[in-house]
Amino acid sequence: MTSIAPFHGFGLGLRRTHYADFLEGDVPVDFVEVISENYMVEGGKPLRILEQVRAKHPVILHGVSLSIGSAYGLDHDYLAKLKALADRIEPLWVSDHLCWTRNSAHNSHDLLPMPITREALEVVCENIDRAQTALGRVMLFENPSSYLAFPQDEMAEWEFLSEMARRTGCYLLLDVNNVHVSAQNRGFSAQDYIAGLPLDRVRQIHLAGHTLGEIVIDTHDRAVCGEVWALYAETIARTGPVATMIERDDKIPPLADLLAELDHARALAAQRIAA
Repeated sequence: MTSIAPFHGFGLGLRRTHYADFLEGDVPVDFVEVISENYMVEGGKPLRILEQVRAKHPVILHGVSLSIGSAYGLDHDYLAKLKALADRIEPLWVSDHLCWTRNSAHNSHDLLPMPITREALEVVCENIDRAQTALGRVMLFENPSSYLAFPQDEMAEWEFLSEMARRTGCYLLLDVNNVHVSAQNRGFSAQDYIAGLPLDRVRQIHLAGHTLGEIVIDTHDRAVCGEVWALYAETIARTGPVATMIERDDKIPPLADLLAELDHARALAAQRIAA
């Protein structure tokens, strides 16, 4: 398996609302990211559209159901379908989340939290090794939003991610909004989280919006807020040029609004990297 070189670009999540924009026009993005599971089929309209978009833009496959934290191991049928899609699309890279989504019989279709323990680290690293071997490529894994901590936790999440990357050779997808959400909910320092990561393993950054309430919820249904922009500015100054993406999954606005956000990310990154 080869390493993943840094890719300095700015992209959007490809959502059905904007299919026509990408097919009919020239959208000023450096890449698009898609939810892998939406295209893990042998044919049909969504896959045809993805292939047409792929002819114009590099694509990142971002999964939500690999269940890398599952104590029951990985789903071999799922891995086979993901590999077939990756071989067909030739993405920049394939990513998923540090979480579990299923047990031996059921898939929750939700990103469920991991206990941050040495035992869980063993399970995760073993599963990552199996996934990367099956796909024949190194993967990226995203830090999740969290709303609680387990009493059994034995280390900070950033220490878990650091050791995971060191042992498996995987890279990191750093969701800056998720760091902010988790820090607000659990009372730790977002800056300490960023500083504790092996930033040389970060190949992509996600930016998104969230909903405020008794807890902060990672809803991806609104614009990036000022605090997350500030954290992004601090982060990109540390990582140097890496792929940055605006992520929106609900209440999706016109494409022009998302492109304006992406332009802000471009300007902020250029300013901080130059400084």
